[in-house]
Amino acid sequence: MNKLTIRDIDVSGKRVLVRTDFNVPLDEKTGAINDDSRIRATLPTIKYLIGRRARVILCSHLGRPKGRVVAKLSLTVVARRLSQILGQTVKVASDSLGAEVKQAVEGLKPGDVILLENIRFHPEEEANDDSFARDLARLADIYVNDAFGASHRSHASIVGVANYLPAVAGLLVEREISVLEGILAHPRHPFAELAGGAKVSDKLGIMANTIDKVDCLLIGGSMAATFLKAKSYQVGTSLVENDKIELATELMKEADQRGVRLMLPVDVVVTPEVTAKAEAKVVSIEEIPPEWEIADIGPQTIKDFSEELKRCRTIFWNGPMGIYEIAQFAKGTQAMARLLAGLKATTIIGGGSSAEVITEMKLADKMTFVSTGGGASLRFLSGQKLPGVEVLLKQGGLT
Repeated sequence: MNKLTIRDIDVSGKRVLVRTDFNVPLDEKTGAINDDSRIRATLPTIKYLIGRRARVILCSHLGRPKGRVVAKLSLTVVARRLSQILGQTVKVASDSLGAEVKQAVEGLKPGDVILLENIRFHPEEEANDDSFARDLARLADIYVNDAFGASHRSHASIVGVANYLPAVAGLLVEREISVLEGILAHPRHPFAELAGGAKVSDKLGIMANTIDKVDCLLIGGSMAATFLKAKSYQVGTSLVENDKIELATELMKEADQRGVRLMLPVDVVVTPEVTAKAEAKVVSIEEIPPEWEIADIGPQTIKDFSEELKRCRTIFWNGPMGIYEIAQFAKGTQAMARLLAGLKATTIIGGGSSAEVITEMKLADKMTFVSTGGGASLRFLSGQKLPGVEVLLKQGGLT
């Protein structure tokens, strides 16, 4: 990574504004945090700053309050959990800006940590309002982006604030970029990409950008229906992006020309309706009923995918193999997760739903790396720039 990090600047005694991604999943009934992995992912940066006696000002969003105050999306619950993990009190500001917040920040002592209230309670955040960004910057001396999962957003606390403060990367952003750059530049071969999820449009960019780097491309999830239809299979009522059929056909043709082994399901689990109690059965891809839809990959496909992945030394996985939220349609996804957890290969999970599955199954520590950025990692691996990374200072000079 050619960007400066917190290791490259003097943070001692400075007020450091750290953009984090504390967008953690909350229990709908209790409001409790279901998974604190995003909080823990930023600990190296926070501890580094505390250890150097910086005055740490954390900034994050939570959920989609759409520019208004939503009590259940307050970051108080995050501050409480972070305090427990750090072993020191993390103060909570009443807002993101204002006289009261300014006073609280000015009262920070070296090594203190304060968390600003949900930045998205202000509509100016997502609008990347310049005045809002400038006012936010006035709270600090240095800006640190450690919110990789939000770095594809051109928001005030992601890109706008960098116009007014020296801007560097946190240790999480550094790690994310280094890992993703590594699999693009020098993966160990054979290199497999396991792609799933609902929409082809979400993954076409990354598949097109990596088709000259991978040895095999395995496609599952609902998106497989578009590829199957491109090969003239009848896929019932499965989700098909008809406007992407031509692109899917071109990708399969390019894979063939490059000698890339592209694997689609040979059997699938189908259902007349996507519910927990709905009827489900396994059929070959030649026998999908007209009024049924694909909900998971079948047992033969699990076996075929597994055999292919076992011979690989690098595997990048993004997207579930079926509708994993429903138990009877989660077997393919769970099988892939367990398989990858047991391999000696470099296994990289591309954030989003895949990361959720790995975390829920308590397999994160069995993987080489689990990205915190779903959309951000996809954009990066698609060859696109991340606005939140582009604004950071370059090594040896300014951006």
